[in-house]
Amino acid sequence: MENTKMNLTGKPSVDKPWLQFYPEQLRNVEVPKMTIEEFLKFKNQDENRIAFEYYGNKITWKTLWEEVDKAARSLKVLGYGDGRRIPLFLQSVPAHYILLMAAERIGATIICRDDIPEELCFAIRKSKADTAFVMDYTSKEDEELFRATTPMTRMIKISPYDYADKDAMPEYTEKEIASRYSKNTETTEGNLTWKEFLELGKDYHEDYMAERNPDRPVFGAYTSGSTGISKLVIHSSANVVAVAFQMSIFIPPSDVQEKWWLPILPPALIAVTVSMTLFPMSAGLNVVLDPFCPLEDIDIAFMEQKPNFWALVPMLCEMLMKSDRIPEDYDMSHLRTLGTGAEAMNERKTQEVEAFFHKHKVTATLSAGYGQSEGCSNFTLPNPMFPLVDGCVGMPMPATVMSVFSDDLEELSYGEIGELCMTGPAMMLHYGGWMGAEMTERTLINHPDGKCWLHTGDKAYINEHGIVYILGRGTTKRYGGGELYMMRMETKAVRVPGVADGFFCFVPDQEHEEYFLPYFYVILDGTKTLDEVKAGLADALEDYEYPVEIRVITERPFFHFKTNRKELTAAILAEKEKEKSSVA
Repeated sequence: MENTKMNLTGKPSVDKPWLQFYPEQLRNVEVPKMTIEEFLKFKNQDENRIAFEYYGNKITWKTLWEEVDKAARSLKVLGYGDGRRIPLFLQSVPAHYILLMAAERIGATIICRDDIPEELCFAIRKSKADTAFVMDYTSKEDEELFRATTPMTRMIKISPYDYADKDAMPEYTEKEIASRYSKNTETTEGNLTWKEFLELGKDYHEDYMAERNPDRPVFGAYTSGSTGISKLVIHSSANVVAVAFQMSIFIPPSDVQEKWWLPILPPALIAVTVSMTLFPMSAGLNVVLDPFCPLEDIDIAFMEQKPNFWALVPMLCEMLMKSDRIPEDYDMSHLRTLGTGAEAMNERKTQEVEAFFHKHKVTATLSAGYGQSEGCSNFTLPNPMFPLVDGCVGMPMPATVMSVFSDDLEELSYGEIGELCMTGPAMMLHYGGWMGAEMTERTLINHPDGKCWLHTGDKAYINEHGIVYILGRGTTKRYGGGELYMMRMETKAVRVPGVADGFFCFVPDQEHEEYFLPYFYVILDGTKTLDEVKAGLADALEDYEYPVEIRVITERPFFHFKTNRKELTAAILAEKEKEKSSVA
């Protein structure tokens, strides 16, 4: 490889060895400083081309920009403008993306969340907004809670059928939508439908455009909270464009407009809005929005859609693999890439997923990427030259710099384990909401090299070729010696005979502050007894890695499309507290 000839300094941030894998023209690329609208228009100059498709309705770029204009004028009528925050609690429906670009035009910021009603109330209060955009199946009880505990006095209610061709909807989608109206959804006086909202700006003829500023806040979303407290991450248009621009290499050329399918996932997840929608739109793909695909029918929808591209969330892959409705000889060769996201999969699971798709005639190699909400979703791109072992997640994107640092901010060399950090044009502006300033100060840190680095909280190392390997989240040491690296431990554990699948939860050690205890959740394959599996785990793991308890489950639990370690950890801590109380 080329880097064998490079004069390496031992510092990845200086050497940037990953650039050897990019074409010459991308090695010193500068990300354009543009608004989202400018970037999308630059990349899609044919206004008659399809921007996205929503249940049979193919919406062209011309139509999309007309709807953005209507929404921007209506937002101005409602009093929104420069610096204001607009709370959105929507699924991946056209209105979400229309409002994002309308907000950009008037200098406002959309704030998104997908959570329980009490948390949505918190988002409204922090936005200081009198209007919230919600799905029209929002219950009367939830609306009353909003009105009683926030400044909100008006809801704009979006129907799942807005922009859809109802006749083109599959029966299972209509059933899913109908099931969401099971609660009382009576409308309150003063609320508006989406159509009524767009009519508000019909007679607004003033110039509504805010001063052009790609660095202005435009998109805020709360993290899923799957590993800790949910945080409000604030991004600019420039952040979003930086990710989409760098990901453009991911889409191979085609003579026809290909299909990117987005089922189920909510846009309050930053990766969904940026990497899974705005990026493929910028790449000229036909983005098919399918937010009301029932989870249990993902296999049927996949066979009907036949996408060329699809973000392979492990949870959804698992459902395809378990489906008894997909024929053994079913041809999936329409898929042009295989890349996983949302959470890391252990080595055995990646092999199983790749084998499944290859059995169905997909020729692409399974790859993995890495990112965080704080970096506007994507930090790395896949590199199929390197196998998915030991937490391999590919190489940094061309304008993104990554490295590993010690606790005292010393940059570590190749192969040395420390905290993974990133710097580049996609770093968040800051955290908002509760303790925003304090958390920002702990996450965006100025280093001795003069750069501001985003601290991910993940333990990792980078090899001499610039490939990133994620080992686990945070510093998780066990009392008595030894650091617990989750992905490395899980890889060893699932190789044990008798284990069909398994994962660890690291639970705070109640007797030793700042230390953790490993618990292992295992799905048995029926070929070995639990005692035999325990013996196999003892052989496979280091003594300090061996779990304090092994719990047998029948299927992996998920929360926000990730393994639900947070809830399981909380349940264990609650058990411990109960035990203490009973002893006392």
